[in-house]
Amino acid sequence: MTERNAAPDQPAICDYEGSTYRVDFWEGKGRDYEDAVERAALRRLLPRHARRYVDFGAGFGRLINEAARYDHVVVLDYSRTMLQDAQARLGRDPRYTYVAADLYRLPFAPNTFDAGILCRVIHHLEDAPAALRQIRGCFAPGGTFVLEFANKLNLKAIARYVLRRQTWSPFDHAPVEFVRLNFDFHPAYIHDALRGAGFAPRRRLGVSWLRLGLLKRALPLGVLVALDRLLQPLGSAAPLAPSLFVQCLAPGAAAPLAPAEAMFRCPQCGHTPLARQGDALPCPACGARWPVRDGIHDFKEPLAP
Repeated sequence: MTERNAAPDQPAICDYEGSTYRVDFWEGKGRDYEDAVERAALRRLLPRHARRYVDFGAGFGRLINEAARYDHVVVLDYSRTMLQDAQARLGRDPRYTYVAADLYRLPFAPNTFDAGILCRVIHHLEDAPAALRQIRGCFAPGGTFVLEFANKLNLKAIARYVLRRQTWSPFDHAPVEFVRLNFDFHPAYIHDALRGAGFAPRRRLGVSWLRLGLLKRALPLGVLVALDRLLQPLGSAAPLAPSLFVQCLAPGAAAPLAPAEAMFRCPQCGHTPLARQGDALPCPACGARWPVRDGIHDFKEPLAP
């Protein structure tokens, strides 16, 4: 992971370009429990039916199969190599659209999505409210957005604070950056940020309650997942799990989704729609030309004039 600045006026971005995140963090790394309980939470919170779904920060596509029932799936990540990994796993099914872009300059028109997630991503965002405003701007009224965030008000952090083994307070609403571009958030801060972005928070689940090496070694995976599923609803009244999932609705009068051919907007000037010409999406307003390379719509940098 490296740090990037996509534009001078933007916050720093975590870039996983060229990383081996899939094999370094997930595959064979003892995180089957975390993967299973996150999927269980998404199945509770995502709508049964949707026309166009997006995974903001999909990485190598770990959770994309949770969207198998939806008509059109957008796989978005800042890293092109992560998207290539996702392509290799998911294939070139026409239901999938691969997009390289950053969350501070999303390349989507209003009313593009009626379902989507941001999972294991917001903890890397220096300006989380700005990214949430961008996400809200491309959701259709009535759409469902599910956010996962690392919770600073978790039981382990509270115990460490009480025992004076950490200096920052888990009760303080401000985010804590414990490592560069790695943040934990207070539930109240995230609630306010979601409302400020224009979302209406609904259900909240606590996830990964049993994320302890001792428990993961002592109990079978099926037992861990079953117990976590029983505990997840406690996240509403007692948000003390290390990970919280929030289901949000995009309020407003119903509006039709943007058609697939009109879903892109220029992240440089905001013009919409962009019509593909050959291997690029040219913007008629500002002249930027956004490349399409090997099936990936690349909105990180325009082509040179």
